[in-house]
Amino acid sequence: MPERPRKPGWRRTPSAPQAPPSEPSPPQPPGPAGSAGIVRAVLYRDGVRVLAPATLSETYRALREQPSGMAWIGLARPTESELHSLAAEFGLHPLAVEDAKEAHQRPKLERYGDTLFVVLRAARYLDAPEEIDFGELHVFVGPDFVITVRHAAAPDLSAVRRRMEETPELLKLGPEAVLYAILDAVVDGYAPVVSGVQNDIDEIETEVFRGDPAVSRRIYELSREMVEFQRATRPLVGMLHGLMAGFSKYGTDDELQRYLRDVADHVTHTSERVDGFRQALTEILTVNATLVTQQQNAEMRALAEAGFEQNEEIKKISSWAAILFAPTLVGTIYGMNFAHMPELRWGLGYPFAIVLMAVVCVSLYVVFKRRDWL
Repeated sequence: MPERPRKPGWRRTPSAPQAPPSEPSPPQPPGPAGSAGIVRAVLYRDGVRVLAPATLSETYRALREQPSGMAWIGLARPTESELHSLAAEFGLHPLAVEDAKEAHQRPKLERYGDTLFVVLRAARYLDAPEEIDFGELHVFVGPDFVITVRHAAAPDLSAVRRRMEETPELLKLGPEAVLYAILDAVVDGYAPVVSGVQNDIDEIETEVFRGDPAVSRRIYELSREMVEFQRATRPLVGMLHGLMAGFSKYGTDDELQRYLRDVADHVTHTSERVDGFRQALTEILTVNATLVTQQQNAEMRALAEAGFEQNEEIKKISSWAAILFAPTLVGTIYGMNFAHMPELRWGLGYPFAIVLMAVVCVSLYVVFKRRDWL
């Protein structure tokens, strides 16, 4: 394969020494390449692995000795000195380097001269807690280098590297092919997340109509995850269309054009599914609120009916208590046996007491009956 010409305007710093660390970095497990932040650094030529340097300095020297080679450097939580060394060697823009130092960047694609800076949000579905874990990946793509910077466990690019090394005809197309393979891997990683979320929504719908009291919290948490998922996928649609718009200007290979269009189709499909999930969750939340309100109204109505029945029973008990209290009062008065009670020696005293008790009881019964207490 003839030597791939460098794009005009790109210039490598001739011999930039590796910047010394400004402060001790936190201890990290050493990667395969022998440096704290380097996961793997490999030099390729014509799509075939040539060398796997152990340090950044060796990578720089080997790339200078291979004018038509390409370096693929993978970093995980790199130190500031490593990023400054890469920036000095490959002419990375300070703004892009500043963004790569910290995570929590929005997905974006920016072009600095002949270097692309891409921020991607990867996602994976965790089955045990039934939640989405988001990772962040920064990618620098130049004429003869690809630098990936990860700030989380996801995404794992080892499978992407193996896939590209197994297809040298694709890898020899250069750094752009690596970028598109990374995009494809990130987008393909969204498919299990979409399936997991669909299962969650199906379970939530069952729980809503079953009346599970904990379903409201689950709907809220899943809605928040969908907001994050939407922030990760929606910008990719514009990013990929922007790359496709530059096919002619930057002379992108026809095979890579087809590859990118396929990735763009998957991103569009995923973005539409995520939008549909958000809409579905909103509707489920509305239905759940309606069902909860109906349940509360039914409970309040049942309580009101129970209270009404209790009041009716209390009325009846009170009415009969009052009716029975009247003869008890009369009998108690005449049962005190005082010597100076005129009625004690009256011949009609007993019938009078009986009639008085009967009249009082009947009168009270009539009064309570008219008021529907009995």
